Amino acid sequence: MIASMHQPSASILQALGHGPADRRLAVLREIGAGGSISQAARVVGVSYKAAWQALDTLTNLAGVPLVERVVGGAGGGGARLTEAAHELLAAAGAMHAARAQLAAQLQPGAGPQAAALRLAVQTSMRNQWPCTVQALQASGPLVRVQLRGQLGAAAQLLLWARITRESCELLALREGAAVQALCKATAVRVLPAGQGAPAQSNQWPGRATRVARGELGDEVAAEAAGVQMVGFAPPASRLRPGSRVLLQMDESAVALMLAAP
Repeated sequence: MIASMHQPSASILQALGHGPADRRLAVLREIGAGGSISQAARVVGVSYKAAWQALDTLTNLAGVPLVERVVGGAGGGGARLTEAAHELLAAAGAMHAARAQLAAQLQPGAGPQAAALRLAVQTSMRNQWPCTVQALQASGPLVRVQLRGQLGAAAQLLLWARITRESCELLALREGAAVQALCKATAVRVLPAGQGAPAQSNQWPGRATRVARGELGDEVAAEAAGVQMVGFAPPASRLRPGSRVLLQMDESAVALMLAAP
């Protein structure tokens, strides 16, 4: 173990999720306890492939090896945690305790205070909506996730996300789970109302509120389904504030993040 856990490195902090409940960290803890990746996967309740995805993600974020192979021995070899992995787990526990204390003080059911908790993760994605999982449809290596926006009585946002089965396992998604849906503005297509081929999902009529012209595309902010969205129309779209528009996004463009506790 590391002698001091008070000042974890910046790379380790980047690998932290939502604390001990994060299944990626749970996989890491179980490897430390049992010395086996396959056993860790069974204990956490995910597939062997998902366990490796968790390790790959954490290692990329930390920037240092977290697991090393153990060759030979009575058990035929296995895996053990590096010192960096122990540092990561200790920091995760401390961060979870601090977050839980803050959440209790802010009473996350109250609008602006709940928003403060969601701001804990910084991202370049302009479109972010608190949602509840409505349904899960598995098909081979992919899972379609139906979501309903939780943004007040006026919100009518219904959307779909398409993620891998391993990501669904690691997030422990289920009906009723609270998540945050995110989508880059550049992945949202904005068309004048009545134009474009109809989409099977993730399509909303709306009204433009702001338009910024650009050579590569016109940035359009709009109200649709009771929420705010930002997307891009083709250059010289002639859209202006007040124009009726149609917003579309691919299911695979929607990323999911577990809601803060």
